[in-house]
Amino acid sequence: MKEYLRTLVQENSSPLQGRNIAREYLQARVLERLQKMGAFVPLAFRGDTAVRFLYGIRRFSDDLSFSLENGKGIFDFDYYLQGLKTTFNAEGYRIKISYNTDRAIQSALLEFGGLSYELGLSPDQNENLAIRFEVDTKPPQGAVLQTSLVRKYVFLNLYHYDRASLFTGKIHALLTRNFTKGRDVYDLLWYLSDPTWPPPNFVFLKNALVQTGWKGEFPIEDNWRTLLRDRMNDLNWKRVISDVSPFLENPGELEFLTKDNIFHQLRS
Repeated sequence: MKEYLRTLVQENSSPLQGRNIAREYLQARVLERLQKMGAFVPLAFRGDTAVRFLYGIRRFSDDLSFSLENGKGIFDFDYYLQGLKTTFNAEGYRIKISYNTDRAIQSALLEFGGLSYELGLSPDQNENLAIRFEVDTKPPQGAVLQTSLVRKYVFLNLYHYDRASLFTGKIHALLTRNFTKGRDVYDLLWYLSDPTWPPPNFVFLKNALVQTGWKGEFPIEDNWRTLLRDRMNDLNWKRVISDVSPFLENPGELEFLTKDNIFHQLRS
């Protein structure tokens, strides 16, 4: 398995893209192991990496996000983490896992020690390649779920949010995040530029906003684009570019990531 990863990395032209590919391959292997452990019975895949694996958004992501939708009484985060550690250790990876289960969103950091050096991506023998793994154990109600078979390095049968619910998660992040995250803005442009993508799931969006203490006007079919335009005015656009640029599959797409383009799409 490591030799296959080495080959993938060597096919890329820069250490930055090599790290992105290596992380994505490890994400696929994490998903594969979770699948074998039955995780896609209680857990639904959501978030940015889900959009990339399922629908091919042209940017990389550094986390794996899930919501606990079924089997709340039997969910055991530690069980999955120990399974991941056993699998990767058996393949010769040096993996360290730290985690926090004291909050509704349980999180873990999977650190692959020295892997960047081993793959020729860094001169630092101690540099870690990390993946964040999060599970929302109390997700808002209203997401629509489905199952899809995908091939991303390995075959995966993923239980996940549908397209409207994935879009809703991104809108929620844009409306509530208290700092500028350029990856959110790129994702918004990607969603909006696809005329076949369904509109947000407004029931799910309202429930998510209520859960996070939203005090403003609730998005509905007639106003959600206006609310997003207002949010775009508050962004630091230099930070938008600097945040997203390391994650783009094609850096040339940065020229399209402008306020004017976003506003044009939001008027459509």
